[in-house]
Amino acid sequence: MTTRVLLKRLPGNDDVPLPQYMSDSAAGMDLHAANPAPISLKPGERQLVPTGLAIALPMGLEAQIRPRSGLALKNGISILNSPGTVDADYRGEIGIILVNLGQEVFTINRGDRIAQMIINAYVHADFELVSELPDSERGAGGFGSTGTENK
Repeated sequence: MTTRVLLKRLPGNDDVPLPQYMSDSAAGMDLHAANPAPISLKPGERQLVPTGLAIALPMGLEAQIRPRSGLALKNGISILNSPGTVDADYRGEIGIILVNLGQEVFTINRGDRIAQMIINAYVHADFELVSELPDSERGAGGFGSTGTENK
């Protein structure tokens, strides 16, 4: 299933690759850095990295921005507000808040694959205030209450 999403490449970013799925079964498409100069991220630092792109999503869709697993495993690079959300009414540049959770300085060069974007459907909830909630098998059991003990 495909959905049409309008994509705008911002001025000065003709050299930055467009988002692309790296395989036929990929859920996410790679986003590339559009920083004018290399960014050196020291351990513990975070930086907003531009993509040079803006999108217009149809109502009922959001774009989720997620870390790339290879960057996370090999370099400790992640996204602070993961997943980040691009709302259907946002028309500004997509920026990625990268954080270096690794042990060494990590350099982000223009054109590097820095994140992945997944397009998802969502629903708006219509809340109804009640005095009691219906019972469930789990009840109020919280963190770890549905798992089994490791033996």
